[in-house]
Amino acid sequence: MIGLIGKKIGMSQVFDENGKSIPVTFVKAGPCAIVQKKTLEKDGYISVQLGYDELAERKVAKPQRGHFKKHESKNYRHLKEFRLHRDEEFNPGDVLKANIFSKNETIKVTGISKGKGFQGVVKRWKFSGAEQSHGVHESFRGTGSVGQCAQPSRIFKGKKMPGQLGNAQVTVKSLKIHNVDNDNDIIVIKGCIPGHNNSIVYLSK
Repeated sequence: MIGLIGKKIGMSQVFDENGKSIPVTFVKAGPCAIVQKKTLEKDGYISVQLGYDELAERKVAKPQRGHFKKHESKNYRHLKEFRLHRDEEFNPGDVLKANIFSKNETIKVTGISKGKGFQGVVKRWKFSGAEQSHGVHESFRGTGSVGQCAQPSRIFKGKKMPGQLGNAQVTVKSLKIHNVDNDNDIIVIKGCIPGHNNSIVYLSK
């Protein structure tokens, strides 16, 4: 389904009619221009490629510059393709804004999560750690046993070990839109979404 490229502004809270606090995330969604449209006859599937954050031509790499010139489009910093289920009335040059979404609509958001560097198993996998007494010595947050002895004498793939945490693509589904500010192209989403402030996120129906 069609979607938008946006920028996460930050989080705040709003209050409903009963005074209950609702955590929300503000996203500056669009405006996004349609750079290219792919068709079932030519490409084997239907989609539109959106461009976000207009850029000066001197800041665009030559391959991307040729792509934009071929489709008679302006230059953009970010490109994202959204698949369509049917040949909808979207054409190159059209500009999509936040008004394609509506209040109380359910969407999914994709972004890059915050990178937290190299972490141990307690923080990365929520291991409980060792007991804090009864002779435990210098291994309170250790991994524990990770393999076997003589047979099969190796560690199985997929074993939960220390390593890189975060900085990965994350998709959160079934998020509800609390409000849409069409004048400023800001979408208010209930709950949290992946990424730090000013990171790029993809919203889709």
